Amino acid sequence: MPNKTVSIHKRSRRLMARETVSSYLFLAPFMVFFVMFVLYPMIMCVYTSFFDATMGRDDIFVGFDNYVELFNDSVFRKALLNTLIIVLVSVPVTCAFSLWIASAISKMPVAATSAFRCIFYLPVVTGSVAVTMVWRWMFNNYYGIFNYIGKDVLGVLDKNINWLGDSRYALGCIILILLTTSVGQPIVLYVSALDNVDKSLVEAAEVDGANAMQAFWRIKWPQMMPTTLYILVITTINSFQCFALIQLLTSGGPNHSTMTIMYYIYYNAFKLYRYGYGNAMGVILAIIIAILSAIQFRAGQER
Repeated sequence: MPNKTVSIHKRSRRLMARETVSSYLFLAPFMVFFVMFVLYPMIMCVYTSFFDATMGRDDIFVGFDNYVELFNDSVFRKALLNTLIIVLVSVPVTCAFSLWIASAISKMPVAATSAFRCIFYLPVVTGSVAVTMVWRWMFNNYYGIFNYIGKDVLGVLDKNINWLGDSRYALGCIILILLTTSVGQPIVLYVSALDNVDKSLVEAAEVDGANAMQAFWRIKWPQMMPTTLYILVITTINSFQCFALIQLLTSGGPNHSTMTIMYYIYYNAFKLYRYGYGNAMGVILAIIIAILSAIQFRAGQER
């Protein structure tokens, strides 16, 4: 009997060892990809940020000079301010608008809910270049639809406005475009979260006299907090990484009014070939995103 028990244990250990090896073999392709294209570039980004790195010569170690120059750079400060404005406006508006739309369409018949989810999600899966070109046409100062409606239809404009070429309007136009391309995924997630709310708790609250608003804030909203936290984090990260819109529409102009950190990193690294300086900005951006994400996770857990 003891020999049989020992034999069973040995077979169990061999089985566990085979399963462990098989698991690591399945993970190996992803781990190789992660190390080569994610972890190694991250380490090199931090390392190169301490060098005056450019093309055609060896890197020169400069310590923290890139970071000192960074915070004395008026364009970087402007880019940081613009990026923070984009985040502070787009993140709460995206979450609130997505929740409002999801609450409305979740009460519709299944076919209508599915149709609206597809409509709102369409800009997410459509190529960013195609979407941006459509908006560029709409904002055109000669034949754009906004000038046509404002001047010829409503009569609220005296003359055509160069929406993307005027520093008073350009950043607002960028935020508007970003909002339209950011609400698709949160709407889909909120619709799913609303479907997963415990209906018996809502019905019990309604029986006790709670109105629709009270049932939402006391019953539905707490159960949707994990989804809300996820949406806040990914929307914040996407807003900080706003790049394609800037590159295709304004290139940071006019007068740096739409310059963002991501576009300024691209401008320094790939146009001025100041790789070390661009990587220093990347490190600062990563630290800011990490801090904000940690604050959001902490606030979500306390909730």
